[in-house]
Amino acid sequence: MRSNNPFLISGYHGPKYFCDRQKETEAIIKALHNGRNVTLIAPRRIGKTGLIQHVFHQLHKQKSNIVTFYMDIYATYSLADFIRLFANTVLGKLDSVPQKAFDRVGRFIKSCRPVFTFDELTGQPKVTIDIVPTCEEATLKEIFNYLQSSKKRCYIAIDEFQQVAAYPEQGTEALLRSYIQFVPNVNFIFAGSKQHIMQQMFHSAKRPFYQSTQTQVIKQIDKEEYYRFAAKFFVQQKRELDRQTFDYLYDKFEGHTWYVQTLLNRLYEYTDNPDVEMVDYAIREIISELTYTFESLLAAYPMSNIRLLKAIAKVGCVKEINSGDFIAEYKLRAASSVNSALKD
Repeated sequence: MRSNNPFLISGYHGPKYFCDRQKETEAIIKALHNGRNVTLIAPRRIGKTGLIQHVFHQLHKQKSNIVTFYMDIYATYSLADFIRLFANTVLGKLDSVPQKAFDRVGRFIKSCRPVFTFDELTGQPKVTIDIVPTCEEATLKEIFNYLQSSKKRCYIAIDEFQQVAAYPEQGTEALLRSYIQFVPNVNFIFAGSKQHIMQQMFHSAKRPFYQSTQTQVIKQIDKEEYYRFAAKFFVQQKRELDRQTFDYLYDKFEGHTWYVQTLLNRLYEYTDNPDVEMVDYAIREIISELTYTFESLLAAYPMSNIRLLKAIAKVGCVKEINSGDFIAEYKLRAASSVNSALKD
């Protein structure tokens, strides 16, 4: 799909608009191809979802008969939420012929009544289920049996996987692991943005997923690669993105992908050759558009939290947030109050 602006801030439109991540892509593809599940850890908005979609794109180029699924569980709060989303993501997708899809789902899903509809855009069958509270584990097992029934190689990416650790049900991680390890035709990417929780889930000997995956950590895109990627689109527009301007933009946001992409998106929209002043103008423009949102968010916080936010904003990066010097300089309360504000 051709994009009017090559600097995408959401979605995946193909390798043409995807910058670098070559080593990470190759590592994940090799792991999946050889039957290893992957833990993908990255801060929010650094580009892990785009990387997953890029990996899936490359996998489909190598083998057209594979099936890939992506599900973001950030908005789930219980095992039932997870199972419902899991079912809606995978059920009915293993067969191209609707009748076969319905028959296969009907054979394996017995604990609840599936509702069959068709996607208005793609024509593919869609399946939704209403989970019976006492049958949650049975339904989950049936979904995994459904996946195992297919001879197709399946790859499933579960984004924001650390959410599972917050579910109120005890033993959810162990339950998932017990089923995941017995579906030989399915491999998983467990992606998460809360690094300390993901590290605990997959690297602590006390947790069910301990050493069950290959870990891939992604950070900022290399500055040189990013500049080459960005500059070529301006050249195609008969414009120039000089190195000084790009370095200023990249360094200002420490190479954080979403912010760099957002600014490049604005600069590409303008008609002149970008310069440092234009970068600052784009930043002011974006902040102005978000002022109402920021004000609404601040209104929900107590004054102690707002003072802490302002102090952090002035410093930029606080290495020791509980230090006496930082607390005294910005007239904050005791370290306990700072920690309480951070939790909020």
